[in-house]
Amino acid sequence: MAATNIARISTKNSALFLCDMQEKFRKTISYYPQILQVSSRMLQAAQILDIPVIVTEQYPKGLGPTVSELDVSKCPVFPKMKFSMMLPEVEEHLKQYPNVKNILLCGIEGHVCVQSTALDLQQKGFQTNVIVDAVSSRSMVDRMYALQRMKEGGAHLTTSESVILGLVEGSDHPDFRAIQKIIWDSAPDSGLLGKTFNGETPV
Repeated sequence: MAATNIARISTKNSALFLCDMQEKFRKTISYYPQILQVSSRMLQAAQILDIPVIVTEQYPKGLGPTVSELDVSKCPVFPKMKFSMMLPEVEEHLKQYPNVKNILLCGIEGHVCVQSTALDLQQKGFQTNVIVDAVSSRSMVDRMYALQRMKEGGAHLTTSESVILGLVEGSDHPDFRAIQKIIWDSAPDSGLLGKTFNGETPV
């Protein structure tokens, strides 16, 4: 039987969430430079395709602002103390985009704020697309089981390139050439398949 609960992503029904990618995490998050590079690709694609972007910062007074690699100067940025991105202010902001059903989720840490956000989104009726090459934690074990937990909770695990190309749907899209430049080089290796724990990889 064909699945009936999968809403295909499109530029009209999607929003990008960037979760807590801040300065103080530079020395602690596994594969952080690669996670930032992939997240930057997602942000550039969203800006080209005019997709809403929502950014959060966990306790910015102590953990610093969003990293300089991600230019979020034109995006709404919400400070928070809760782990989930689904703050009342974020939910209110989303009301501006009633067609948004799909959330493209990037950020850290996978087993805390990203996982809490994914489960909240699923509970609130959104379809969550976790960009696995743009999500990490300090521990690769935490990362692996967070991805597993989010999948069990109904989120879809996918990659940045799959999502970016899925948004344009074909080479006839008017912005395809601009998008093609973003993904011309393959996304960097973010350790998803390189290390195992009890014989398992993060995905």
